[in-house]
Amino acid sequence: MASTGKSVKAPKSKTLRCRTLHEYLKSLSPSVLDRLYNHPSTCLAVYRELSEIAKHYVIRLLFVEQPVPQAVIASWLSKTHAKEHKEATDTLTELRVWNEASVPGGLSAWILNPIFKRNAKVALLGGGKPWSMSAKLEQDQKARDLDFLNQYALERWECILRFMVGSQQTEGISADAVRTLLYAELMKCNEGSESPVITKDGFQFLLLETPAQVWYFILKYLETVETKGLDLVECLTFLFQLKFSTLGTDYSTEGMSEKLQIFLQHLREFGLVYQRKRKAGRFYPTKLALNMATRGTLKQIREPGFLIVETNFRVYAYTDSNLKVALIGLFTELMYRFPNLTVGVLTRDSVRAALRSGITAAQIIGFLRLHALPTLATPLPPVVADQIQLWEGERERLTTTEGVLYSQFVSQADFEKLRDYAQDLGVLTWQNDKKRTVVVTKQGHSDIKKFWVHHQKGSQHS
Repeated sequence: MASTGKSVKAPKSKTLRCRTLHEYLKSLSPSVLDRLYNHPSTCLAVYRELSEIAKHYVIRLLFVEQPVPQAVIASWLSKTHAKEHKEATDTLTELRVWNEASVPGGLSAWILNPIFKRNAKVALLGGGKPWSMSAKLEQDQKARDLDFLNQYALERWECILRFMVGSQQTEGISADAVRTLLYAELMKCNEGSESPVITKDGFQFLLLETPAQVWYFILKYLETVETKGLDLVECLTFLFQLKFSTLGTDYSTEGMSEKLQIFLQHLREFGLVYQRKRKAGRFYPTKLALNMATRGTLKQIREPGFLIVETNFRVYAYTDSNLKVALIGLFTELMYRFPNLTVGVLTRDSVRAALRSGITAAQIIGFLRLHALPTLATPLPPVVADQIQLWEGERERLTTTEGVLYSQFVSQADFEKLRDYAQDLGVLTWQNDKKRTVVVTKQGHSDIKKFWVHHQKGSQHS
């Protein structure tokens, strides 16, 4: 007799990490990079993200027409900074900001990429053709002020975040936003579930600063633009132009290709730009586009705390934000809701439901500590933190391994014969001498079966 079961392993915790602008650009092909460097906005964005030493090298080579020996460039820095020099030269090489060359005598040298050099001069010194979105416009009779643009951006972005935490107030979220969330594995579709649910990466995503959230989301979206029939270089160039735009100023859509107009509508859905209607001929960048975090690692939010957690496992959230309420609802049972206060309780069932969705105990504990009111002497009672970890530990106590069960042996000798053979092969998983039962691994089943058939034939002949 045989029975099988699939192995179950506890999910491993990992830290959500977003690539910096340079890391993302390094992943692109040389031809794509050269096309990007045809636009001054890209060169300026790349230059601003360089280290101080790398910027120094670029400026010193900007008006040099011949290759400069690598040894000469190395002499511009003292030997005590050899590590910083290597990091700078590696970055400039990987980004194709400069290329390797040779000088008389066979010495290795560097020379700035001519495409980057030409457009970096335009970006840093002026001149060149005006950007397409710089066309002059008549005064907007329905101009939008900063307060309106900030509120619009906040509403559009929070619509995405509320969808992630399963809030009912998700009207207006676009299909492209949902597809990006699924592609980025911030959400997933479970069997039997009508709508996607948040993942552990998604929970970490919610703990980030808004600029870092937007940059992470946009990077994932950019990985899919070519499947939508859009041009990656055109989209990236437009994003860089937005970063150097002025908040509260309207810009023209004149000269934009049809594909770029589609990209603009997607940015409108995400809250990065405001456009009254598609054929308005103008748009307003929002603070989400200007403040995208493109340098360094993703950071955790540092907003004022709003939570009190008591030793009786009750959680008091002093907030009127539907998003924050939905967020704590991921791992608590909500009991009461008042205009500026929500009360929930941490229970075994609510925490285990969060754990099943991929959220870890460490993430829940970190969230409660991070958002605790700053006036509290103890942000999170130790008994609460310990219990959350114990509830997570319950899921790791039992594991199942797929295998094959052998039982109903005619004699003790037959049982011992098969058990010993399985043990010699290293495929024995479990045995019970009293019930004459053996479990072997699924991989070892075929060898054990052949052995048993051969043994039975031998017993019949004897």
